[in-house]
Amino acid sequence: MDNVKILDASMTYTKEEGYVGRIQFEMTGQPNQYEMTIHSRKRTEWGYGLFFLHESGDEDQLLAVEDMLEEDDELFDYLVNAAEEKLDPKFK
Repeated sequence: MDNVKILDASMTYTKEEGYVGRIQFEMTGQPNQYEMTIHSRKRTEWGYGLFFLHESGDEDQLLAVEDMLEEDDELFDYLVNAAEEKLDPKFK
């Protein structure tokens, strides 16, 4: 993904919470950096939240990035995979 730069990513697993990930990233042409949090019980279907990383920005730009995540499965999977790579191997 040439238009996305991963700044940081992590994922944890507990029996109680399931899989919880965090991906910090920026996109070419976007003035803000973003953080996406993800959650799944079985790593098959992911719920997510998208937020500005450091400070609030233009809500229309945040919504535009959210639209990209909804429409572009490759982009969404790329971000999820970045977090999954940080998961402790014993939980994979």
